[in-house]
Formats: sequence, structure tokens, C-alpha cells
Amino acid sequence: MTQIAVIGAADATPEESATAQAVGRLIAENKETLICGGMGGVMEAACRGAQEKGGMTVGIIPDMGGGNPYLDVQVRSGMGYSRNIVLVQSADAVIAVGGKYGTLSEIAIALKLKKPVFGLNTWDIEGVVKCATPEEAVLTAVRAAHRSL
Repeated sequence: MTQIAVIGAADATPEESATAQAVGRLIAENKETLICGGMGGVMEAACRGAQEKGGMTVGIIPDMGGGNPYLDVQVRSGMGYSRNIVLVQSADAVIAVGGKYGTLSEIAIALKLKKPVFGLNTWDIEGVVKCATPEEAVLTAVRAAHRSL
């Protein structure tokens, strides 16, 4: 089973949350593991979507506290934003939904590590494959993740 990272803002817009929830559902339907930063916003919405379809969710959370309520596994990193490196390194592919500077840093790490990155209304930078729908993002991420194994 591959791990698809979902990244995006902890203070997501309603549109970003709906998109992330759809991404999470599709990841679960494709029998992949969803990995994320484990907090709110895009991360929580994606995990909620995955759990709706019986998927596995893993959160690399920043400190020793708790993550969102839709996590099956919590990795309490104690690393703050440095956990972004662990998250991206653990992923076989990355899907970015919206996002701010934290998301930008995760995208940059993924591109540096030559991980495929698929974007839904996120940063428009070289190396990020722009996708029009959650279905396109998940299906291309799953294909890319399986090619990288």
C-alpha cells in the first residue's frame, strides 16, 4: 500500500475543505493510505473523507498534543514545522489543496526530493502538476506513486 500525502492550510476555506474531503474519500476508495500533518483544515477534512470510506489515516503532528479526530495513527513528532520534512519523505506522492506558506514549504521539499506533486488551487510553480478535480489529482497521484515503487 502506498502513502499519499495531503497538504494544505490548517485554516482552510469551505471550498478547500470540501475539495480535501473529496480527495480523502478517493484516496480511501483507491485503497491507499492518507498521510498528513494531522491538524485541522485541509488535513482534517481529508482525513474525515478517508474515514467515511473506511480508509487509513496517519498524521505526523507537530507536538506532543493531539491531532484531528479522524486520525487512525498519530505520530507525535515534537518537531513543529520541521515535521514537514518527515511527512513528505514518508509520502509516495503529494496532493496540495490550496495552502499558504507551510504548504509552499512542503511543496518545495517534495520537489527537492523528486516526489510527484499534484495541485488543486494551490501554488502555481514549476513542478506542481495542476489538476482540475479531486478525481484527476488522486488518480494521477496513485499512478505516479505506484510507478515510483
